[in-house]
Amino acid sequence: MPSPASSSKPGRAKGISPVVVAALLGTVLFVVALLSVKVGSTGVRGLRQSFQGVLSLAGLTAPLEEPHQTIVALRFYRVLVTIAVGAALSLSGGLLQGVFRNSLASPSILGVSAGASVGASVAILLVGGYASTLVMERTSGFAPLLVTGCGLAGALITAFLVMVLASRGGRTSLTSLVLVGIAVNTFLAGLIAAIQSLTLPRIEVSRAIFAWTFGTLEDRSGEHALLAWGALLVSTAVIPFVARELDLFVGGEEDAAALGVRTQRVKLLSVVAASLAAAGAVSVAGQISFVGLVVPHLLRLAVGPSHRRLLPLCLLGGPVFLLGADYLQRTFLQEYTLQPGILMSLLGGPFFLFLLVRYRHQVRGF
Repeated sequence: MPSPASSSKPGRAKGISPVVVAALLGTVLFVVALLSVKVGSTGVRGLRQSFQGVLSLAGLTAPLEEPHQTIVALRFYRVLVTIAVGAALSLSGGLLQGVFRNSLASPSILGVSAGASVGASVAILLVGGYASTLVMERTSGFAPLLVTGCGLAGALITAFLVMVLASRGGRTSLTSLVLVGIAVNTFLAGLIAAIQSLTLPRIEVSRAIFAWTFGTLEDRSGEHALLAWGALLVSTAVIPFVARELDLFVGGEEDAAALGVRTQRVKLLSVVAASLAAAGAVSVAGQISFVGLVVPHLLRLAVGPSHRRLLPLCLLGGPVFLLGADYLQRTFLQEYTLQPGILMSLLGGPFFLFLLVRYRHQVRGF
């Protein structure tokens, strides 16, 4: 029985032109990014003032008077991080859906985001003093890289664990995928809760781990932006090497191998790239769910199932979705804004239920 992600032939022209969609998403992203620099908890800045503050960060003009320059800089870095995180999570979801041939796959559903969160939490423990003095001295100067590295390790371990447990004979059923994802997420959530419980006496460490659980885009810096964009660029470099091959995965790995696809290589590249993207996002913004589920699915409805179209568009669709939602809630909710992980769960949870109902004939084995 075909999976939700493989219900259409990838080579068939379908939907809106990807150039039109890319132009539309790029325009919306540019406008929302400008508006996001203007709006924040300290009020609304003029567009000209915001633009001058951003240019001064690159040394192209004189900085604004303090504290206005600092405020604009924090907002700009927040925008940069949000764009990179949205793109990374969306790309991660698109790659995982291609590998598993299933539109219900995503870094949050499969536990990849939670695995990255566990890895990042372990790194926070090391940096926060829960390690020997020797380890502390050697890692204190590389704290951001340590968090990213541990997040990547947790994401990779989780991704390959899910792949092994949910696959049988080279095929992955929808039922197995969802059930294994639920089980792994539950276990990892328990690990994170245990870490939080053990660190309660150290309030600063416990608070940092707690913030990672719900995601955070506050007080982002240039270092955060560099880490997120670095992981995203490395993951994006994989697209030309797997996009066409993932299209051939639709009929199954055996059919793809018969057409000359090196299936193990494609799976390894895709899973590593998806895990790196998710780990980079989690390491700078915490656990933000459902972006990797919602965005690739909506883009697939718009431009068709071809990964040669889908994966590049994920780099625009994810930022529009995450940054747009963040901007709207900061504009209308103001001081009552929710953490991004909570906001995305409120938006993505019902969407996930909708997908389960839509494909209920494939999950009757529950």
